[in-house]
Amino acid sequence: MSARWGDSRIDVTLVKAGRTKIRYPADVVADDGNRITVRAPWAGEGVRDLGFVRFEPGDVFTEYYWRDRWYAVKEVRAGDGALKGWYTDITRPARVSADELVVEDLDLDLWVSADGALVLRLDEDEFAASGLAERDPGAAEQAERALDALELLARQGRFTSLLD
Repeated sequence: MSARWGDSRIDVTLVKAGRTKIRYPADVVADDGNRITVRAPWAGEGVRDLGFVRFEPGDVFTEYYWRDRWYAVKEVRAGDGALKGWYTDITRPARVSADELVVEDLDLDLWVSADGALVLRLDEDEFAASGLAERDPGAAEQAERALDALELLARQGRFTSLLD
């Protein structure tokens, strides 16, 4: 499928621990057969203040998913277009059908601020408590490796090269 912004819509479903965490419609921006890019407004309810960033109504997320990588990158912009930064979910590779994109959240996350000065590893305690390392050691290793690689790219100032 090769699509441009506004050509088609798809439902994005984030699954965590076998249950749907959130599901929302998004516009397909591009799909090269491996990476699919979608755009959607903030799908959460109200404001979510994480301390280092606020997600709020009016924010726009351009989201990059790969069919062969263990993460999804979400570029976050305020309603006025100002870049807030990038929120990365460590996930299993995306599964994409004609009308749905599904990713399984593996609890680890990375935040990179717009200026690249703030790089935060998130939810490592949730990851440890999830029991993934015991249930699926291979997946846990892939998740940790993905987080390490993304953090390194961010600290080297090369994070956005993933999105080119």
